[in-house]
Amino acid sequence: MTAAYAGRVQPAIPRPTVIAAILVGMTGLTLSGLLLPALWYEVFHRQDAGRLILAFAGVGATLALYCRLLWLNLMRRTAPGHRFGLAALAAICWAMPPLLGTGQGWGNALLVPAGLIAVVLPVREAVAATAAATVLTPVYGAVLGLPALTLLYEVTGIPLAAFSGYVTVWLFHVVQELREARAELARSAVGEERLRFARDLHDVLGHSLQAVALRAEVAERFLERDDGRVRKELTEIQTMARDAVRDVREVVRGYRATSLRTELDGMSAVLRAAGIRCERPEMPQSLPAHVHEPLGRVAREAATNVLRHSSATWCEITVRADGGRVHVEIVNDGAGRRVPGDAGSGLAGLAERIGAAGGEFSAGPAGDGTFRVAASVPAEPAAAEPVTAEPVTAEGVTGPAEGAS
Repeated sequence: MTAAYAGRVQPAIPRPTVIAAILVGMTGLTLSGLLLPALWYEVFHRQDAGRLILAFAGVGATLALYCRLLWLNLMRRTAPGHRFGLAALAAICWAMPPLLGTGQGWGNALLVPAGLIAVVLPVREAVAATAAATVLTPVYGAVLGLPALTLLYEVTGIPLAAFSGYVTVWLFHVVQELREARAELARSAVGEERLRFARDLHDVLGHSLQAVALRAEVAERFLERDDGRVRKELTEIQTMARDAVRDVREVVRGYRATSLRTELDGMSAVLRAAGIRCERPEMPQSLPAHVHEPLGRVAREAATNVLRHSSATWCEITVRADGGRVHVEIVNDGAGRRVPGDAGSGLAGLAERIGAAGGEFSAGPAGDGTFRVAASVPAEPAAAEPVTAEPVTAEGVTGPAEGAS
């Protein structure tokens, strides 16, 4: 969807019953235009009580039955009895000209049933019925003595009326499907936003709580030996907790920005506090703004993965920019000493995030006893591309596109 289209105000689509009522009302007015001139003539010129009763009964029954059948089919309340309703409507309309006379417009009644043929009947039956009506109605009209011009009008009017009825119902259903599609898109947007929010919370809290737990373990280790170290660790825990609260608030507000350098600094500090030697060559000084968010998430999740799912002793973090792409690679020696248990779901979601930035992601054993997480994104902003992800076979970790890590 383009930005111009996304920003365009979309008109609201009324409820199905509202549109159906409008269509039925307009159809009723059209039918009235066909039959009321003849009824008007009966009222103000012939003034025959018997004919008036018959005329009002015929016109009223025609309008009521036609509108009823149209309404039910618009609302998809089809039933076998509708065929009998169509047959009854045709009988009433074909009976009015011989009973009330062929002059003054009563011949128009022969056209009325055609508008419901394609509404009530399936397509093949409707085509056959329309063809039969196109042939039989002029013949019947000729027997009644209708003028040649009226017969020509019926020959052309019956197929047009049948087609018009079909298109009316078809367009109505298309509009309702559009309305349902809009509602589904709205629900999907809400679900996607909730999923994004859940992922952000996972990224923020998962990393922060793991770091807090690690600091607490360090503080407990020095509890009896070094009060100064314990106070330092407790201060760090307090700082991390406050940072986590701030990050959660920023996630809620939707303003949280990720800095790759900040993420790597935090990752290095946490790993070193856990006794893991962290090697980190100097990263490029200037990186495009759009790479910080996806690659920062990779760094954060990789650190959490090292702490939770392995017993690594060293970790190397490399960031480089070449060939029009920015790469980040985190390698540790914990592939052969992975801690059993729940592997979480962090790495599994990274492939989708990197793919949304037009990048590539892989995570898995490198074959030399190390575990490697690598991601790259274009140096220039790009549209989302298919994600290229290498399969991950380490215990508890599956490929990013297939399962959780």
